[in-house]
Amino acid sequence: MTQLGKSPEGQVTDAVKDNWVDRLAPAASRPYLRLSRADRPIGTWLLYIPCIWGVLLAALHDGNLQIWDAWLILASGAGAWLMRGAGCSWNDITDRHFDAQVARTRSRPIPSGQVTVRSAVVWMAAQALTAFCILLTFGPMAIAIGIASLGFVAIYPFAKRFTWWPQVFLGLAFNWGALLGWVAHTGKLEWPALILYLSGISWTLFYDTIYAHQDTEDDALIGVKSTARLFGQNSPRWLSLFLGLAVSLMGIAIWIANPSNVLGLWVALLGPLSFGLHMAWQLSNLDINHSGILLTLFRTNRETGLLPVLFFTVAVML
Repeated sequence: MTQLGKSPEGQVTDAVKDNWVDRLAPAASRPYLRLSRADRPIGTWLLYIPCIWGVLLAALHDGNLQIWDAWLILASGAGAWLMRGAGCSWNDITDRHFDAQVARTRSRPIPSGQVTVRSAVVWMAAQALTAFCILLTFGPMAIAIGIASLGFVAIYPFAKRFTWWPQVFLGLAFNWGALLGWVAHTGKLEWPALILYLSGISWTLFYDTIYAHQDTEDDALIGVKSTARLFGQNSPRWLSLFLGLAVSLMGIAIWIANPSNVLGLWVALLGPLSFGLHMAWQLSNLDINHSGILLTLFRTNRETGLLPVLFFTVAVML
């Protein structure tokens, strides 16, 4: 018999089926790549997409899309992959005792015995230092903004122990790229970036509440808090509120960015419109008692976030 919650190959329960880590990565690297969630790429996308929003909205604001912006977008992607991996390593180190008690998470590398805590710390540090080297290619203000994000990354794993709103702390960390992207392009922090950041936090409250509903029973048994447990059957109403906030705040951010290209402005505003419609589609298919549906809807948020990227890109090109 295999260990409960662990496949013979060490695959993680909620990993993407037939993912590249389990099929192609060298056997010795698989536990560490699983620790970084490389077999579950949606988190990297959710960390990366706000970075693209920030760069493109800043370029729309000053009407000056540069070759440098291509590097900012590519570098942010690499940084998002590395920092998501470092953050997940930190999360799993701090949550290892909780993870061992939850059906969905006990197959993760640390509670399943694939990776020791000491090795996980070394792996986390290696990813964070590599990401820092990438950050050093940005401007001084952007470097400072990037370093400041570490506070929220450090706090997030503990949030579920002291607040019913840990998703707020996740949003603060995951949407920091909206600030970083704007500052990397403009060299200064301005109101459109801050409002876009708030839009992203509202989006995170939306998608991570959906995600957290997978674990409400186990979380109740071990005393872990979440918005999913707090809202319960009222979750659709709260999700509707977060949807409205995310769309409205993104629209306001675009409007006060005041792009000189009027056509570009109206095309960019199609971003929050499509963003909201995709979230409304998720709400129409929501079943908080069906784990498969919850996970599927959560993963579709890559497309949710990429819709504004599409319209922002078109607007900048006009």
